[in-house]
Amino acid sequence: MVSTGSTTCVYRGAGGFVSGSTTCVCSGLSEVRGNTGGMPDAQRPAMADYGVPTDPAGTLPWDWARERLAANRNYWVVTVDAAGRPHSTPVWGVWHTDDTFWFSCAPTAFKARNLRTNPHVAVTTDSTVEFVSVEGVAAEAAAPTEVARAWAVKYDDGTGDGGAGDLAEMEALFASNAAFQVRPTKAIGMIERPDEFAERATRWVFSA
Repeated sequence: MVSTGSTTCVYRGAGGFVSGSTTCVCSGLSEVRGNTGGMPDAQRPAMADYGVPTDPAGTLPWDWARERLAANRNYWVVTVDAAGRPHSTPVWGVWHTDDTFWFSCAPTAFKARNLRTNPHVAVTTDSTVEFVSVEGVAAEAAAPTEVARAWAVKYDDGTGDGGAGDLAEMEALFASNAAFQVRPTKAIGMIERPDEFAERATRWVFSA
């Protein structure tokens, strides 16, 4: 899912984006907002030892990262427990119109308990070749209907048999769990190919 103006769009791989529902209005335990400062600032990560230049010319556009975040299927979510120990698990989720990431899990899941005490989180794509890693702050909130629907459309297996392929059941599954919205503060994108790694390495910083 990705933003195209005021609509929510679901990524369909090579077929591009399919227009979905209207603008998300988030509500829940508290008012939760995503990046409201427009496009993030593209910078270079401090990786001079890897040949990454300081000149921002050649950095990747944010749309490059957004497209991969929207199309990704299995995301890695990294949280930290009260003792400072990291915890990483794969999740299904959606990248929303306001450049925030949504996922849900059991209310008693370790990652959910971690986020309630320490909201700082990292979300990464599963590709190690065209890689995006997002750092941000998570908030537990009631997911908007269009978020649950986008998640159901994305992960529906198409059987239509009233089981896992039933969109209504998939939506209900998402909504029945604890939903979290991750607001990005920083992201890094890299292309793990010799001719592009150093030249295209990019850090994006979001306004508060």
